[in-house]
Amino acid sequence: MAPRRRTSCLGPRTEVPEPWAVLVQLLEVLRRRLQMDFAWLGRLDGELLTLQVVSGDGIDFGLGAGASIRRVGSLYARVLAGDLPSLLPDVRADPRTRDVPSVRELGIGSYAATPVTDLDGQVYGMLGCLGRQPGPSLHQSDGGFLRLLASFLSEFVIDLRRLWDTRSAAWRQVRDLLDQDGPEMAFQPVVDLATGRTVAVEGLSRFQVGLPGPEDVFAAAAGVGLGAELEMAAIRNALRALPDMPSGVILAVNASPSTVTGDLIDLIAGTGAPHRVVVEITEHEYIRAEDDLLLAVEVLRGHGTHIAVDDVGSCYSGLEQLLHLRPEVIKMDCFITHGIHLDPARRAVAAGLTKVAAEIDGRVVAEGIETIEEFDAVVAAGIRYGQGYLLGRPATEIRGACLSRPVPAGHGRA
Repeated sequence: MAPRRRTSCLGPRTEVPEPWAVLVQLLEVLRRRLQMDFAWLGRLDGELLTLQVVSGDGIDFGLGAGASIRRVGSLYARVLAGDLPSLLPDVRADPRTRDVPSVRELGIGSYAATPVTDLDGQVYGMLGCLGRQPGPSLHQSDGGFLRLLASFLSEFVIDLRRLWDTRSAAWRQVRDLLDQDGPEMAFQPVVDLATGRTVAVEGLSRFQVGLPGPEDVFAAAAGVGLGAELEMAAIRNALRALPDMPSGVILAVNASPSTVTGDLIDLIAGTGAPHRVVVEITEHEYIRAEDDLLLAVEVLRGHGTHIAVDDVGSCYSGLEQLLHLRPEVIKMDCFITHGIHLDPARRAVAAGLTKVAAEIDGRVVAEGIETIEEFDAVVAAGIRYGQGYLLGRPATEIRGACLSRPVPAGHGRA
């Protein structure tokens, strides 16, 4: 599971360096102008086109950042050779594309692509868009807009090459980690503040010395299209601890929405003890009422798995998740816990969360309890469960992490 990942109140934290952030915005503009589903900028490397920056939903096409498309049998190769125009409003009806395997394999309805060159006129890669359905409203002026944007990107090619080298190194690092069975795990107790009994342990990823911190590794993995794979590897390693845990302790694993809606359900159901697992939803992505995440959460609940919302109180998006998901566990962010004994506003937020939890039949866990003063203030706010260095540091030995702990002397009774 992913570590604590700080998010901005405008959405999930993404490690997007310049000019990458500008490129993402430009791709979004292109995708919306052409009314297509997926926009991309890719680098040509021999017989492969590797997608570096993407915008939109590429899941139905089986594409995303880091994906590679072979030149042979591709539309982009014919565009590059001058055999096809840069804009194809209806790929399926165009006689020039009927024998192109990728049209059928990827389910392409409309297509646009054009080369991107450096300032010396050398081809760097391709800029393009894909649509699931034909685009009858597309005109040649839209193709002109695509080519204009490609010419603008020539200014970025030097930076793109540098950033690609950096991201390639990150991809190899994460790939090597996955090939070595993923991160090692440590387990931090979640404690009943009245009794000191450990009711749960949260699995946390730990990486070898020399690698960046867990937060940076997961951010780098997401940036090169390996985020969900790394999360699944971490969750898989955490779940291996289930047979060694006392029956009264449950295991918490962290998963972003894209992981929850992926293969996570089968993985947890396959443990034979899904009722002993709580999934903490991380990454505060916008959740619509009809979102696949809500369906996946209900399927997990059907297996007896508990649902938690992580980092509640850090910003509005966490509260939005809470209202949509109605979790059994609300993890109060350490931003609220730290200094709570000194700040009436923090205490008011904590007390408010306990009332919300009562209305949805949930429980609040205060994260980041590090001092006795914070402990007392959390208990006074009506919060029954806590997690933090005062209560127990992460341990690699699962049985030790599950042991009960004495409540600080003279404390713990609200």
